Amino acid sequence: MTADVIDGKLFAEGLRGRIATLAAEFTAQSGRKAGLAVVLVGEDPASQVYVRSKGKATLAAGMASFEHRLPADTPEAELIALVEALNADPAVDGILVQLPLPAHCDEQKVIATINPDKDVDGFHVTNAGRLAVGQPGFVPCTPLGCLMLLKDRLGSLSGLDAVVIGRSNIVGKPMAQLLLAESCTVTVAHSRTRNLPEVVRRADIVVAAVGRPEMVKGDWIKPGATVIDVGINRVAAAEPGKTRLVGDVDFAGASEVAGAITPVPGGVGPMTIAVLLRNALVAAFRNAGITLPEGTI
Repeated sequence: MTADVIDGKLFAEGLRGRIATLAAEFTAQSGRKAGLAVVLVGEDPASQVYVRSKGKATLAAGMASFEHRLPADTPEAELIALVEALNADPAVDGILVQLPLPAHCDEQKVIATINPDKDVDGFHVTNAGRLAVGQPGFVPCTPLGCLMLLKDRLGSLSGLDAVVIGRSNIVGKPMAQLLLAESCTVTVAHSRTRNLPEVVRRADIVVAAVGRPEMVKGDWIKPGATVIDVGINRVAAAEPGKTRLVGDVDFAGASEVAGAITPVPGGVGPMTIAVLLRNALVAAFRNAGITLPEGTI
């Protein structure tokens, strides 16, 4: 048995196409483009790449991109003042402060400053609470992208056993909440879980978001299960001095057992920016008081 490979890149392209169509509709109805503001503090190379990608994707979707690049030594008060100005700017529908921030800036304090209705990263405690109690809000992009891939693959998730490996606020906890909302039976596993392979073995759905290269082995997987690998780990390649990207799941081993699996790269990764654009567009429709056509994105 060889698992079907879930093509996140292809799904993300389709989602971006639908977003572009709706973004044009929004502009026609509101007289302005939906606007996404991204704030980058410092020179972190990975963050610079992400911000550049997000800017390009925003413009390609027919939305307005507002980039604010600040020096690494920017005082926390100045960063907070910028966020407050973006909260008040009617041209800005979504605000994303790129993490990590320099050590002198309190990430939680900065995130708490963002208007929850413009918090397209879904990190504000208000949006975490809305997700927990089933109210409309913004969900972190990566777990929402994972849910989209699961529903596209499986249809209804009701009654399925799901194991989420990892309990971060960014992926693990919101992923568990989303699966609960779909009527899954959800176990959140982590580094302290006893008999982790046995826990994973009973799952119809496995979401691995633990940040350990190829930790989840093929013999941990229930035959026919759907495996979503959120991990992105850089490890040494066979060729000296070279590296390669791997997930949190041993792809080769799991592919022999699972029914379907996301690859790394090309699985969950492309979904994150696509869902960010989706969240920004949803924010724009809400902020403008325009009804978003249901089931479109």
